[in-house]
Amino acid sequence: MAMHALTGFSLVSLLGFGYLSWDWAKPSLVADAPAEAGVEHPSAAPPQPPHIIFILTDDQGYHDVGYHGSDIETPTLDRLAAEGVKLENYYIQPICTPSRSQLLTGRYQIHTGLQHSIIRPRQPNCLPLDQVTLPQKLQELGYSTHMVGKWHLGFYRKECLPTRRGFDTFLGSLTGNVDYYTYDNCDGPGVCGFDLHEGESVAWGLSGQYSTLLYAQRVSHILASHSPRQPLFLYVAFQAVHTPLQSPREYLYRYRTMGNVARRKYAAMVTCMDEAVRNITWALKRHGFYNNSVIIFSSDNGGQTFSGGSNWPLRGRKGTYWEGGVRGLGFVHSPLLKRKRRTSRALVHITDWYPTLVALAGGTASAADGLDGYDVWPAISEGRASPRTEILHNIDPLYNHARHGSLEGGFGIWNTAVQAAIRVGEWKLLTGDPGYGDWIPPQTLAAFPGSWWNLERMASARQAVWLFNISADPYEREDLAGQRPDVVRALLARLVDYNRTAIPVRYPAENPRAHPDFNGGAWGPWASDEEDEEEEEGRARSQSRGRRKKKCKICKLRSFFRKLNTRLMSHRI
Repeated sequence: MAMHALTGFSLVSLLGFGYLSWDWAKPSLVADAPAEAGVEHPSAAPPQPPHIIFILTDDQGYHDVGYHGSDIETPTLDRLAAEGVKLENYYIQPICTPSRSQLLTGRYQIHTGLQHSIIRPRQPNCLPLDQVTLPQKLQELGYSTHMVGKWHLGFYRKECLPTRRGFDTFLGSLTGNVDYYTYDNCDGPGVCGFDLHEGESVAWGLSGQYSTLLYAQRVSHILASHSPRQPLFLYVAFQAVHTPLQSPREYLYRYRTMGNVARRKYAAMVTCMDEAVRNITWALKRHGFYNNSVIIFSSDNGGQTFSGGSNWPLRGRKGTYWEGGVRGLGFVHSPLLKRKRRTSRALVHITDWYPTLVALAGGTASAADGLDGYDVWPAISEGRASPRTEILHNIDPLYNHARHGSLEGGFGIWNTAVQAAIRVGEWKLLTGDPGYGDWIPPQTLAAFPGSWWNLERMASARQAVWLFNISADPYEREDLAGQRPDVVRALLARLVDYNRTAIPVRYPAENPRAHPDFNGGAWGPWASDEEDEEEEEGRARSQSRGRRKKKCKICKLRSFFRKLNTRLMSHRI
């Protein structure tokens, strides 16, 4: 009883004053354990290999952390980052599925077939089954692997589930966004279902618990039941702070003076997530994991500015290839770091975690394995130069082609109507339609004055090629495409090189059999191996017919509605 009372007390008051004086070497004030019980002492020699804890947040904006000057309080993240290494040249992808797929495979989207959009709940699609995932690789190296949180990498077959892709245990949601309390998710009018799973079973009994707190509690249980002598990989993919904007009341109260309602709810969700990270860190200490652990914190894409997020002063938002969509929040906190308490400007991409963590675990992974990532641990831990010099942000041939793009505009080697983005050294090139390129100040007011908004609008740009020197102009305000055609041509040539290695886009039509009504009211696998083979054959026949009848009217009609749907989905995302 005392435990529950003190826990409730911490939600309101500890963040306000107790946290500031918290000694990180001792158990949290919310604990009811003896002061020294189970606490790891720094003098203990760390075993090898290290425990790896990867924390991924959803839709957290670049500006939405205390150490970036935010109005949102994140004392745990601030302290972890200050005592570790802040990654201030760190890149992710602009939406959910692409970042998660690249984290777990170490490959660019063009090498997984997931170049376009996200995996929708009713699509017969998932992370390629022929690619070895990061947890599978770590299992081979003797790790116990556990996932808690949001999957969003497909589930139409059982072989696609987290427990079939390398995780010993799983508690979380399979789709992209669910209610934080009821775990319901609707993929269109009347297409709704429950989405909270434990292992491969529906976790009906856990409904009603706020997901951020539920997931942190599950992590603590895993640590309590696991031996520190066996290496552990924990992938904690919080649903927070993705919509819907929901938070326990006690966190909302501290932001009651914030005028913008969406920003107020969003801020409460971020602070709740911050405390969840604090409780995870304390559990690592209490159960003897901390001294031999590597904690990695990362956002999955830019913040959604229409839902309370902020990427200021970066340009753009979630779903775009401007810096506000792809520049990530990231840091590494670990007693094993050789140079701590510093900021790293080494170029790092989310694909780099695969080879980096495999190397830390005592294994090997490189480009010879088909990876696009690099081992960046020496750059992070010791301050060496990053082995990465360029990033392919993406090439999406299905996204709406830019009206003003052309092959001629790409020097005859690249169609600039195609959405693509690449970073080489200091230079960043964008072609096609990169998404809305506004600079959006933090939404602290109750309503946005239209004149203020329009000061930073860039919606009327009639072009399809942009070039920026990101080192000198991180906010992408000075387009140098007209002044440096030589650089534009060189980066277009790199896009051509990458495109030669791309595999076909996999973005199948939705299957009505995925409706939760056919699965007892819950989202879950619906296709068998035989059905999957028939679908592949049907798609091949369809593609063959399409090549023979390129100009048929029905094909044009399908193309029109596909583009319309893509545009609608991009707005929704």
